[in-house]
Order: sequence, then structure tokens, then C-alpha cells
Amino acid sequence: MVNWFTALSPILQALIATLFTWFVTALGAGLVFFFKSINRKVLDGMLGFAAGVMIAASYWSLLAPAIEMAEESSLPAWIPATAGFLLGGLFLYIADKMIPHLHLGFPMDEAEGPKTSWHRSILLVLAITLHNIPEGLAVGVAFGALASDLPSATMAGAVALALGIGIQNFPEGAAVSVPLRREGFSRLKSFWYGQASGMVEPMAGVLGAASVIFIKPILPYALAFAAGAMIYVVVEELIPESQLEKNTDIATMGAMVGFAVMMSLDVALG
Repeated sequence: MVNWFTALSPILQALIATLFTWFVTALGAGLVFFFKSINRKVLDGMLGFAAGVMIAASYWSLLAPAIEMAEESSLPAWIPATAGFLLGGLFLYIADKMIPHLHLGFPMDEAEGPKTSWHRSILLVLAITLHNIPEGLAVGVAFGALASDLPSATMAGAVALALGIGIQNFPEGAAVSVPLRREGFSRLKSFWYGQASGMVEPMAGVLGAASVIFIKPILPYALAFAAGAMIYVVVEELIPESQLEKNTDIATMGAMVGFAVMMSLDVALG
């Protein structure tokens, strides 16, 4: 099985890895078949955990390899890393302004993006979908980097990133499906919306892998871009949502555990 996977092209590897992360999102959404609600303290801890995973992945799996690769170019290594990181955040900022969405736990009058008459459920799904774009992109770029044959790009590191993103996708699926169930949606419809929020990851993954394979010089920029987009999501979405009900200590400890898990995965496997 391992030999079969490693023999595939990086684009196919990225597709399979992001199908896995989407599957874990669906597993999380599947909690709606067993629970109509989730204790808010548990949910805030899960959101904090997801934030910790993304922060650790942004450095160990994306920024550190980007800086190492950039050292081989004629530019100072900090330029590609900084430029890509800021562009990633800017991309998510623009997407935030262009796509209507609503963050978990916030009232309808605090929906972001253009004004719309869309139902609350659609806006909630769009918020998580926006969140999943940089995650899929990060996994895709990590696998696409394998084609460069650079020492800093390893199969184990890319797999560790996919595992970490998959783990933190579990609470994201539940964060969509369970609130929808509480608002009166059927279990099946709530599950459908929950798993649909992760549907964008395979598309973003394939796009990320293909981009860095066919335009190799952008690789350090692309890695840093994915890191910047992920940090934007953490600061703009996950942290505020986890703090909304004042469960600060639980969310903080969740973030610490998530960071430790992702760091351990990357160091042990990468």
C-alpha cells in the first residue's frame, strides 16, 4: 500500500490526501446522527485544538521548508517567505469581503461579506468552506513540492501535514452539522451541509500541487502563501469563535494540545 502510494504522481497523491481530509470532515459531521447538540465547552476546546494544529502546521510543514528552499535562490530567504505569507493572508481577506458568510455562534446581523438574503445555514457552510481552502492548498503544495527533489520536501512531512489537517477537520464538520440540527434541520440534511464544507479541499489540493509542479520557482512562495492563509483563518475565525462563550482556558488548552500534536507528527514523521 505504501509503495503504491509513493509511486503515484504528486498530483494524485495530493488528491488522495485531500480526499482523506474531506472524509474526516464528513466523519465529524456524522456526529449529528448521535447528538442534537454538543456542549459548548467541548466545542470551544475542539476549535482551540484546530487552531493549535493549524498554527504548528503553518511553521513546521510550510514556513520552515519555504525558508529552506528560498536559501537556494539569489534573493534573501526572508523575502519569498514574507511575501508569500502576506499574500496568503491578503487572499483570504479579499475572499472574506467578496463571499457572504457567517461565523459559528454569531448573530445574522454580524454576517460578513456582501449583504444577502441567503439562509443562515448557507452562510455558516460558506464560512467553513472558506476556512478549508487554505487547508487543501497547504496539503496540495506539500505534495507538489516532492517533485522538486529538494531535501526539505519529504513524503513523511507531507503525510504528517495531511494527517494533522485531517484530525482538525473532525471538529469542523461537527461545528457545521450539529448547530444546523439544533436549528431544526433533519439529521441527513445537517450531515450533508457539514460534509459539503470540506468538498473544496480536494479541488484546492490538486490546484496547489499542479501549480508548484509546473511553475517550480513559485514553490517557496506557495508554501508561505498557504501558511499565511491558514494563520489568517486561525486569527480571524477560530480564535474568536472559541472565545465567544468565555471558555478561554478550555480553548487555550485545546490550542496547546493541538499545537503539540501537530508538532509531534511533523517532527516524528518529517
